[in-house]
Amino acid sequence: MKYAVITSKKDEAGKNIRECLLRLFDFKEEENHRALGNILLFETEEETIYCENIDKEINADILIFATKHQSKAGTKSLSVHIPGNFGNAEMGGKDKTLCIAPASLLKAMFLELNENGKELEGYEITLETVHHGPLLEKPAMFIEIGSSINEWGIKEAGEIIAKTIMSVLQKPIAECKAVIAIGGPHYPREYNKFLLRTEYAIGQMCPEYQLPNLDEAMLRQMLEKNVEKIEFVLLDWKGLKAHKEIVKELLANLNIPYRKVQEF
Repeated sequence: MKYAVITSKKDEAGKNIRECLLRLFDFKEEENHRALGNILLFETEEETIYCENIDKEINADILIFATKHQSKAGTKSLSVHIPGNFGNAEMGGKDKTLCIAPASLLKAMFLELNENGKELEGYEITLETVHHGPLLEKPAMFIEIGSSINEWGIKEAGEIIAKTIMSVLQKPIAECKAVIAIGGPHYPREYNKFLLRTEYAIGQMCPEYQLPNLDEAMLRQMLEKNVEKIEFVLLDWKGLKAHKEIVKELLANLNIPYRKVQEF
């Protein structure tokens, strides 16, 4: 398995992470990138969320974008998520088009972040649900420093992301049983706990605020666009709010089994 780690010259957190990768690990200079074993390191001129089809230009099996995370709340965070759009593509990608989720890799990164992130006081380690571009046909994920310019350049945060990436990618990744998840907020704390407590990984994640965009076609995408076979749908039952019956009907129409995250 060959991995590409991608950062952007326009992204302060990405530049921070790249500098830490180069300082801490012995990447060798190649024609248009650096490499260490099966890990390739690329730097782009464009913002990563707009790097449409970059997977067609890079000889790798899975792409990991190392970037900033930005939110109005400004919470200090280290986060991971899958790219894609349930609705309109307002920040890269394509309308109502998901990317392929490497659920086992996402879980491995999340668990490693939880271990390494203990070194940083006051940071939340969290999943994020699916959002933004770029449009890709190969499996991809984001790993990010958040949530404001005050955090993006902090070297300790960059080092933790760099060490997490290399620790995970330099050894075989255990293939997990995988599920997709529906409901809950953008920062899905119930799914965080689910990953920490169970043997399962989570691929596609649709938050409550995107449920108006979840129709049968999008649900089929959620099921199909994962590296792993999906065992069942995980529901944040309380987090479905007013959409409970609509989601149950969608799942029944496709004869898809589900379980509530509150069971675990």
